[in-house]
Amino acid sequence: MSLTDRSDDDHRPSPEALLEAVAKTRGRLKIFLGAAPGVGKTYEMLSQGAARRRDGVDVVIGVVETHGRAETQALVGGFEIIPRRRAEHRGRSLEEMDLDAILARKPALVLVDELAHTNAPGSRHDKRYQDVEEILAAGIDVWTTLNIQHVESLNDVVARITRIRVRETVPDAWIDGADEIELIDLTPEDLQKRLAEGKVYIRDQARRAVDHFFKPGNLTALRELALRRTAQRVDDQMLGYMRAHAITGPWAAGDRVMVCVSEAPNSEALVRYARRVADRLGARWVAVYIEGSRHHRLGEAERDGVARALLLAEKLGGETVTIPANDIVAELLTYARRNNITQIVIGKSDRPRWFELLHGSVVHELVRKAGSISVHVMAGEEAEAQPGQERIQTRPADAGLDPRPYLVAAVGVAATTAAAHLVAFVATSNSIALVFLLPVLFCAARYGLGPSIFASLLSVFAVNFFFLPPLYSLVIADPSNVTTLVFFLVVAAVTSNLQSRARLQARAAAARARATAELFGFSRKLAAIASADDLLWAAAYQIAAMLKLRVVVLMPQDGSLQVVAGYPPEDRIEEAERAAAQWSWANDRPAGRGADTLPGGKWLFLPWRTASGQIGVVGIDRDQPGPLLSPDDQRLLDSLMDQAAVAIERVRLAKDVDEVRVVAETERLRAALLTSISHDLRTPLASIIGGISSLRRYDATLDPKARGELMETVEDEAERLNRFVGNLLDMTRLESGVLQPKLEATEVAEVVGAAAERSRALVARHRLVLDIAPNLPLVLLDPILLEQVLVNLIDNAAKYAPAGTAITVSARDEKGLAIRVLDEGEGIPEDKLEAIFDKFHRIQQGDSAQAGTGLGLAICRGFVETMGGKIVAGNRGDRRGAVFTVTFPPDLTAPALPGISMGM
Repeated sequence: MSLTDRSDDDHRPSPEALLEAVAKTRGRLKIFLGAAPGVGKTYEMLSQGAARRRDGVDVVIGVVETHGRAETQALVGGFEIIPRRRAEHRGRSLEEMDLDAILARKPALVLVDELAHTNAPGSRHDKRYQDVEEILAAGIDVWTTLNIQHVESLNDVVARITRIRVRETVPDAWIDGADEIELIDLTPEDLQKRLAEGKVYIRDQARRAVDHFFKPGNLTALRELALRRTAQRVDDQMLGYMRAHAITGPWAAGDRVMVCVSEAPNSEALVRYARRVADRLGARWVAVYIEGSRHHRLGEAERDGVARALLLAEKLGGETVTIPANDIVAELLTYARRNNITQIVIGKSDRPRWFELLHGSVVHELVRKAGSISVHVMAGEEAEAQPGQERIQTRPADAGLDPRPYLVAAVGVAATTAAAHLVAFVATSNSIALVFLLPVLFCAARYGLGPSIFASLLSVFAVNFFFLPPLYSLVIADPSNVTTLVFFLVVAAVTSNLQSRARLQARAAAARARATAELFGFSRKLAAIASADDLLWAAAYQIAAMLKLRVVVLMPQDGSLQVVAGYPPEDRIEEAERAAAQWSWANDRPAGRGADTLPGGKWLFLPWRTASGQIGVVGIDRDQPGPLLSPDDQRLLDSLMDQAAVAIERVRLAKDVDEVRVVAETERLRAALLTSISHDLRTPLASIIGGISSLRRYDATLDPKARGELMETVEDEAERLNRFVGNLLDMTRLESGVLQPKLEATEVAEVVGAAAERSRALVARHRLVLDIAPNLPLVLLDPILLEQVLVNLIDNAAKYAPAGTAITVSARDEKGLAIRVLDEGEGIPEDKLEAIFDKFHRIQQGDSAQAGTGLGLAICRGFVETMGGKIVAGNRGDRRGAVFTVTFPPDLTAPALPGISMGM
């Protein structure tokens, strides 16, 4: 985007800011922030809550800790208090906020003290702020209290200031996402006075608190942190207001911070520091890890350290990027310049000086080459072990030193020595030394750095012992040979290292190529699947195969979540796990193993979404302890789920299109039926009513001839109405599937004659000609249905053929029975030969369509196909006119009978 474009965008209201300014469906959050305990957060929250209650707002207390303070206790007395629930843990009875009771009570505003509190084991959520999130999602406003030392990104800063590590923290996203923050400020002197008066803690604990936490210097530093964090939040609110109202401001390109993550123990501290730098600058930030050749040689603890640092960056609201490369500095600067990074945060190296002289220093080279990019070098610190925590085994431990590569190295050097003896008579010792690079390079390419270095040392020994004078001695007589051996060892070590790196890079590239190929294959497989069930099974299998997990897919059915797919297919989940899945579905958030909600579960359940919204829940499990997913695994899982979600959306849209098409066709048929009924019922009914009325009113004055004509009209129109209703009933029977033909050996001539007799009145103005071939076989069909088919075809011919013309019905044995009805009308347009068998279709003739429902031919096709035959329409070849041909296959015929020929 150009600078001009950016300027134009800044003058337009931000869509995100406008949406944020619109009425919200979730509750509003207000945080009373303090620098330390005892500044009056709870008292101020209760005082303002009492004022809102007097204004008529429905305010209740979810949980408030008075700490024995009389003033606070007095304020609590005027509120409705939601009773706390009891939780048993290790023989102790603990009281916790009753989340379900608050959701059931559904007040307008709930007061919740101590946002960073850790819930008792066995609670729905580990942390109270997660309970608050569920309350807000239910549309209930929440007021809560928080001390600055509990903010996640400031945790290590507070620990350095106070020498006390706070274990209960709240993600910075809660500060950033709060609708309102009110700073409760108190000078250190006033706070210490309150402490001395026993208004902060119980008196017998006050002196120890002063000694360890409430020192004037500590309180001053904490107060500054609180003021700075609140000022940053106020600035964010101001920017949001300016964007929402399109107020022109200083919208120059902003800062962006990049933190360099490595296997060093201070990576998590670097991530927190980068978050604070980004907060001060109001900048976006990203954590970058360069996956070099050393990554594959890192130990389990170091890999876990990298994964924890990247996960912490995501938790604190940053992006995470992993880049495979060897040149760390070049790749960091390339990424920084491509992504407009202005600030780089990197940790100070703890390697000895001699190592940096030999291998170089990433920090020094980065500072030297950064140019206009600012580089923050942060001093290293010891990683603090978490008390009571054991390192989780996420990968199988190394099986130990494998002797086989070293044995291969020894055999390779021995074979090279034997080969060198064969050429020793024609080659110099320097040339022979080069031959020994072959086993070194082979071991580096096949087995890695260790075996290749071992081969290098063996090669030096072999060259010295077998080929340098004095032979078969380790003594070197010629000093120049010493130089040769030293350079050989250096060259062997360097080439071994390069070859080993190339091997590791090739492995990593092959792994990524396999993953890319599998993703491509998965996308092609999804594109070829048309069934939603098949898509779900394919997605479950692909996730399980690529991530080595057990997978289940749950979707809502009959009011609850049901397992609809999984791999292995026999996987099912227990009721406790089903409850976690149900919570994930209801709250659209992860639940279960490793998540914030129900982390003690065996399965981790992740909500599955498409563009149309949530569709289900995916559960994953691995039969080993530790985290289920690394950051790379998480990204791969997201990619697989997104691909499958797009495919599911495609299938659902196709199904919706089909349903819309069916609805449109049904609506068209309904409209056609109503139109037909309005005409074809009204006309005969009007004639019948008119005839009967005339007979009743003028019966005495009518002569016999006039009376006979009226009676004939009534009879004709009643017959016409009867045919119309009969057609509707026949079509209903066909579409409902209840029509079952009664097949019997039938004489076609008799059926044709019966149809001609029934059609006598229909063809009163035409000549009906019957042409039945002799020796027609008996045919297995339903004579009643065939008679109705012929009546409908004759009726149709009479409507479209001019008066006085002939309508011919012929029957022939043409490798099966063939019955034709021919007329001498205008014929059928070629583009209508198939459409005329559709329901309610009538051919326009002149300025108007012929009378009728348009059901006759549709009924003919239905009846004929039900009996196993076929009907087609066409135009006569001998003259003008239409022809309808009904055929039955030869397997329905029986022995022949004599034929007839007659005219009417």
